[in-house]
Amino acid sequence: MSVYPIILAQDKFTHRDELNYPYEERGLQFGDGVYEVIRIYNGDYYLLNEHVDRLFRSAEAIKINLSLTKDELKKLLLELLIKNKMTADGKVYLQVSRGSAPRDHVFPLNVPANMYAYLQDLPRNMENMENGVCTITQRDVRWENCYIKSLNLLPNVLAKQEAKEQGCYEAILHRDGLVTECSSSNAYLVKDGKIHTHPATNNILHGCVRMRVEKFANDLNIPFIEEGFSVEDIALADEIFLSSSTSEVMPVIKVDNKEINDGKPGTITRKLQDAYIADANITSEDALKPSV
Repeated sequence: MSVYPIILAQDKFTHRDELNYPYEERGLQFGDGVYEVIRIYNGDYYLLNEHVDRLFRSAEAIKINLSLTKDELKKLLLELLIKNKMTADGKVYLQVSRGSAPRDHVFPLNVPANMYAYLQDLPRNMENMENGVCTITQRDVRWENCYIKSLNLLPNVLAKQEAKEQGCYEAILHRDGLVTECSSSNAYLVKDGKIHTHPATNNILHGCVRMRVEKFANDLNIPFIEEGFSVEDIALADEIFLSSSTSEVMPVIKVDNKEINDGKPGTITRKLQDAYIADANITSEDALKPSV
C-alpha cells in the first residue's frame, strides 16, 4: 500500500519525510492515544462523520483535549485528499496522542496533543468478499474498555498474527466462551434468518460499519439481535460474517477448520454486501456478483 506524500500534522500539511516527533512521545512510550481508520472510495471518504464522532468520543474517554473542532478536522481531512490528488480507493490513518513530554505516567501539564493523518491506497479485496475467508477462535484477553479505539493493540496484533500463521484471515475473540468481536473487526452469526452480534458494551469497539450493518438489516427487515453468541453456536450457524472499514461485509466460510454453510457465503451476507455497495456509492465495475 503506497503512502501519499502530503500528510496532515496538527493543523498543517507537510511532506511525509519531514514529520518528526521527539522520542519522549506518549503515543510511542505509553500507547497514550487514540486513532481512526476511514475508508475511501474513488477519492471520497465513507462514514467520515461517524469516524470523527468516534475519535472525539475515544479522546474524551481518556481525557485528551483536541484543539480542533469536529468540523475543522473534517475540513482538514477533505483538504488532505485534495492536496494529494487522491481519486483511488484507499484509507486514511488518523492518530492523536497526549503529546510529547518527559516520560512520566502522570499526564503532562499544558502539553498539546499530537495529531497526524496520512493516506494510503487500498484496493477492495474482491476475492475474499466473493469467496469468503477462514478464521480461528481465540480467548479475548484485552482490557475492559474496548469501546475506546486506543493505540494499545498488542493483544489484537498477537491474535491477528496467530490467525495469519494458521493460514486464516481473522481471529474471532471470546470471553468465557461468549464471542465479543475479532482482532480488527466485528463478528456476526446468522441463524434462522436472524443476525446475532454482541451488544455495544465496553467489551467491543462500536464499529462504524457495524452501525451501518444494523441499518441495512432494519431496511431489509432482517432481525438484528444484540445478544452474544457462544463459540459452540458457531458450528450450528447458517452464516458467519465480519465487518470493518477495511473488510467491509466479509463472509466467513470456515472457523477453526469447521465449514460454515458448506463453505459458501450466505444469502443474508450477500444482501448486506449489496446494501453496503449501494450505501458507499461503489461503482458498478467494482461491485460483487449479483445476489442469488
